[in-house]
Amino acid sequence: MNQNLGFDEIYQQYYKKFLLFVKSYVNDTEVAEDIVSDSFINLWGAIKKGNVQNPLAMLLSILRNESLNYLKHLKVKRTAMESISSVMIRDLDYRIVTLQACDPEEIFSSEIAEIVRETLQSLPEQTRRIFEMSRYESKSVKEIADELSLSSKAVEYHITKSLKALRFALKDYLPLFYILLFYN
Repeated sequence: MNQNLGFDEIYQQYYKKFLLFVKSYVNDTEVAEDIVSDSFINLWGAIKKGNVQNPLAMLLSILRNESLNYLKHLKVKRTAMESISSVMIRDLDYRIVTLQACDPEEIFSSEIAEIVRETLQSLPEQTRRIFEMSRYESKSVKEIADELSLSSKAVEYHITKSLKALRFALKDYLPLFYILLFYN
C-alpha cells in the first residue's frame, strides 16, 4: 500500500476492499457499509486536522475498532435477549404447568358445595330437611309427605323455596349447579 495517497485516492482504491473486510467480521452488509462510511468520515476529520502520518494504517485501526465495538455490542445484546428469553420460557412453562394442574371441576365443585352447604344451613329446619330428603335421599314428594305428615303441596312448597334460595346463591354457577346437584 502506498502511504502517500490522498483521501480521495484511498476512498477510490480501498472502499470496496475495506467493505469486504468489515463484512467478513460483522456478517451484515448494511452494518459493514455504515462502519466503513463512518470510518472514512473519521479519517477525513483526522486528515483535516493534519495529524495523520499513515492514513491507511489509521483507517484500518478505525475499521478494526468500530467492528469490534459493533461485535461486542451485538454479543451483549444477544446475551441479554437470551437471558430475557430464558426468563420468558420459564414463566411460560410455569403458566403451562399451573394451568394444566388447574381442575375447574374441583375448584368450582368445592366452592359450590360450600355455597350449597351455607345456603341450606340458612334455611328453616323443615325446609332444609325436605330438600335433603328430596335431593340427597332421592325420596319422592309423596314419600316425604307421608314420612313428615305433610301434604304434597307443602312438600313442593319447601322444595321450591330451597331451590329458589339456591338459585339466588349460585347465580354465577347456575349451569354447573344443575350438573352437580341434579345429575350426581
